[in-house]
Amino acid sequence: MQVHIEKLVYGGEGLGHANGEAIFVPFVLAEEDAEVEVVERKKKLVRGSVTRLLKPSPERIASRCPHFGTCGGCDYQHISYDEQLRIKEAILRETLKRIGRIDWSGPIAIHRSPPWEYRNRAQWKVRPAGIDGGRSHTDSASAIGYFRARSAALCPIEVCSIISPKLLETFTTLRDALATGSLPSTVREIEAFASQDDRELLLNITCSSMPRSRETLLHKFAELIPSAKSILIQDLAANQMALRGPGFIQYNVLHRSLRVAHLSFFQVNRFLLEEMATTVARLAGDGESAFDLYAGVGLFTLLLVGNFSNVHAVEADPVSARDLEINAGASGKHIAIHNQPANVFLNQWKRKQATGAPDVVVVDPPRSGLDDGVAEELAAVAPRRIVCVSCDPATLARDLAKLSSKGYTLREIHLFDMFPQTYHIESATLLERAP
Repeated sequence: MQVHIEKLVYGGEGLGHANGEAIFVPFVLAEEDAEVEVVERKKKLVRGSVTRLLKPSPERIASRCPHFGTCGGCDYQHISYDEQLRIKEAILRETLKRIGRIDWSGPIAIHRSPPWEYRNRAQWKVRPAGIDGGRSHTDSASAIGYFRARSAALCPIEVCSIISPKLLETFTTLRDALATGSLPSTVREIEAFASQDDRELLLNITCSSMPRSRETLLHKFAELIPSAKSILIQDLAANQMALRGPGFIQYNVLHRSLRVAHLSFFQVNRFLLEEMATTVARLAGDGESAFDLYAGVGLFTLLLVGNFSNVHAVEADPVSARDLEINAGASGKHIAIHNQPANVFLNQWKRKQATGAPDVVVVDPPRSGLDDGVAEELAAVAPRRIVCVSCDPATLARDLAKLSSKGYTLREIHLFDMFPQTYHIESATLLERAP
């Protein structure tokens, strides 16, 4: 069918209509006309792929990566960087209005990133050669890359322009080792996380079954990747692990050294990390007490202690909470650590009638947004300010709508482009409670 693309929507697709149906098409731009082949049909929703561009947009550019369009890692390489930012701002505004009924007409502060080589973390899939798109090698060889878009099929790659130079060097070494069959066929996934100076690595190796000689495989990876200061092999099915090294690296942010363990969450944009942290700290302001919910390893916590007398950091994940505890102790500041879900902490705090309301609560939840009941518990605790860090505009809109209904007013919106070349949107918003 022929489709006129009306606009880009969250998820990396363009939206058009034909025959009373909504058509979603990847790798297009607004105002383009395309010939589209239907690849999926549901009730009142069709997904298609472009077979021929009939009227390209003047904003369209040549992609940098030879794998773009097949690999599922990037969505926007056909769009200039300035236009990517304009699209993301428009999508954020539209999503807040459509889902949250928040018609924000004020400015959205855009925080740009270098558009290439920004990722400090990469996760590569490994599959036997010739399966799921793997290249043809010997029977014992495997191919490595990313999944294809909306698929569990492998897209083997030769290069990746959005990962750091150290990660690309590591990928090339692993690709060559797998191509010669020098790594076991049980390896299914390799994740690498690089330090702030792009010199040291954590390696997470996931296998379909734990190798009989764990030490031999650990030694093999240590020889291949000498910059890997800690290597973890895991068999998730059998819940088994083997470790070589300390189990963490130190990541320096704003003259603070943060311990980040193998399985801890950490932001992936090595260029915007400090700018985002200082912006969140500025939005939080100062005062007597602050909560940092979904605190991770303590990125925001360690900045809050400079402006608040009492800081409570809450993290449910035990691995991240252990890093948080060690990082807090190393800071020399008194920080209360709570290894429990955010809603449990807030409910317990609310029951302590004499404790009073905090001046600010910072929340940085996962993509699914605030856990059930957290928005309601937040409103009951009644902080003067709430800073919401979000990586999904849809769940952000839902959470802001709940808080707005409880007497909070949106004051500032910041868009951090933590994921150039992709549709992902990271934001930080400030809400204040009416006096």
